[in-house]
Amino acid sequence: MSRLVITEKPSVARAYADALGAKEVKDGYIEGNGYIISWCVGHLVELAQPELYDALLKKWSYGSLPIMPKTWKYEIKKDTKAQFKVLKKLMHDKEVTETICATDAGREGELIFRLVYEMAGCDKPIKRLWLSSMEESAIKEGFGNLRPGYMYNDLYQSALCRQQADWLVGINGTRLFTVLYNRLLKVGRVQTPTLAMLVDREAAIQGFKKEPFYTCHINVNGMDAVSEKFKTKDEATAVEGAAIFDEVRVTKVEEENKSMAPPRLYDLTTLQRDANRIFGFTAKQTLEYTQSLYEKRLCTYPRTDSQYLSDDMGQTSVNVIEAVFKNVVKQPQDYSPDIGRILNSKKVTDHHAIIPTMEITKFNMDELAEGEKKILSLISYRVLCATAGRHEYKGVKVELSCGGYLFHASGKTVISDGYKKYEKMLADRFKVRSNPEDEEEVLPQFREGQTFRDVNSKVVEGFTQPPKPFTEDTLLKYMETAGASEMDDEVERKGLGTPATRADIIEKLVHDGFVKRDKKKLVPTDDGMKLIAILPDVVKSPQMTADWENALVLVSKGEMSADAFMKGIRDMVTDLVKTYSCVKEEGKKMFGSENAIGKCPKCGGDVVVGKFGVYCTEKCGMSLGYAIGKKLDDEQVKKLLNGEKILMKGLKSKKGGTYDAYLKPEGVEAYDYTNKDGDEKSGFQFKFSFEFPERKKGE
Repeated sequence: MSRLVITEKPSVARAYADALGAKEVKDGYIEGNGYIISWCVGHLVELAQPELYDALLKKWSYGSLPIMPKTWKYEIKKDTKAQFKVLKKLMHDKEVTETICATDAGREGELIFRLVYEMAGCDKPIKRLWLSSMEESAIKEGFGNLRPGYMYNDLYQSALCRQQADWLVGINGTRLFTVLYNRLLKVGRVQTPTLAMLVDREAAIQGFKKEPFYTCHINVNGMDAVSEKFKTKDEATAVEGAAIFDEVRVTKVEEENKSMAPPRLYDLTTLQRDANRIFGFTAKQTLEYTQSLYEKRLCTYPRTDSQYLSDDMGQTSVNVIEAVFKNVVKQPQDYSPDIGRILNSKKVTDHHAIIPTMEITKFNMDELAEGEKKILSLISYRVLCATAGRHEYKGVKVELSCGGYLFHASGKTVISDGYKKYEKMLADRFKVRSNPEDEEEVLPQFREGQTFRDVNSKVVEGFTQPPKPFTEDTLLKYMETAGASEMDDEVERKGLGTPATRADIIEKLVHDGFVKRDKKKLVPTDDGMKLIAILPDVVKSPQMTADWENALVLVSKGEMSADAFMKGIRDMVTDLVKTYSCVKEEGKKMFGSENAIGKCPKCGGDVVVGKFGVYCTEKCGMSLGYAIGKKLDDEQVKKLLNGEKILMKGLKSKKGGTYDAYLKPEGVEAYDYTNKDGDEKSGFQFKFSFEFPERKKGE
């Protein structure tokens, strides 16, 4: 007889197998010592699309809205069907006496397991493993203290509510505004408020009117002191005259010893923010690099929102720090880590903070891709910063008086670098600019009552500054905190999205043409500005997320029924459809010809972005969305239409390998073939010539 353990990811399953003594690797599971350990691959089961409820819903129309399933249907994701079959077979195996839900300790982890359990038609008893640490001792203790599955029924209901509410708002909102404006306009609980933040910031920048101001500067014994701001140059000039002819007196000298606490360990969002600020990486790039390091077993699980380790990881922390000094950073003589600062089980959610693993001692850093090397260095230095001493300095403020006017200067003298020593080491290693705030400005010695004459003075003109455009660093910060002040303390996920989804949200906005990148800046496009202009507050305000999350906490605690929550969502969606039933004729053209991304190479018609991708408005049979069997994104199609070459990665060779190549459009050619279902397909497609990138030494 065996107990079936189901984890969320294969890597977790392997860790549990090692701890439980299961050694026999089978197809899709590991067996041994009375356990069968298998895994999901994220969400194996997802909500069905509208056309599976009614074939007529494949066509988008206002008359079919709102779409409100009475009984929810689910489908198995195409790319995970094989693993679902493995799980279903194991669940019905006569040797299996009970199932153990060992997915992530949280709302979404509960949902992943339960949907597979329901879809497989399993009725065997459920036990729940609830862990935040992957230490072997914690795993063994957790399996020794399994809880009855029914204890988490309310948590499962809250997860279902979140999933179904997102579906209702996304499907109905997207179809509603798409059919009204004849352009694919995606609406989502997270995506739309995120775009609204970008649009609001851009509107504030465009509407900003800069105004001049003037200050008077005096140089006293090598120190630059500044007056208050004046609206007119004459006022500042009068102060300059006083400074030239009057005596300057030191009226106040304030010295205060200050210190700054070390930063916490990285969760995914803070890692993405630092990687964007320091290296210019997008949030998606950072996630991909970190995921690759995780798969190489060089760092811990990346999709976490915790900045602490669990209390039982003290020795692990010591070992990791020693490994960092051995393979990444040269150890200074005066380093004595404060491990207690980074341990707090109460603040560990589904996963602990991101740290390097002991595997870095066995790996040559030079073998890593440059992006991976930079991310691993960030994570490694962060462990040192988080356990280092406070940054201590003496702050000095000097006030001077002259002719009835006050001047001020400030500076600081560093007493102990503390954790900033490692930040500077990282900056020096990768030759990046350090934070201007860290620069030390030592002031001359002054005492109250000191006087000076014949000081140098000058009037400086300045201008008020508009708000700064969002970068991925600052946008991630706003996404993390949006609506959080209206959320209860017990809310599981605060802000917009989760650490795992925020990068994808930004990429979708860029891909769909509502946001563009300008170097590090993220700027809404004209279509993005228009979309937010036409959408109601109910779908573009973070308040909706705050209200949902507060209610979902009540559902998870059994203090609100799932039916009551979903009734509120259904009423909101129904009101949305009723309120926005039509638009004026000129409104329908808001997203019209501007949506064209180029001219068709076959017939010269406009190529536009529609509900199902790019297409020629003349419907001449030109296929635009694929090349060499791979799907193209809108930007790639746009380049091809403009005659530019595009780089395609991971193309498959006849021998089964992969290669990269540039595809250069060389006109149009006809195609025809019979697919696996026996249907004949024909049309026209790009004709390409190939160029191959130069291979680097060793490739």
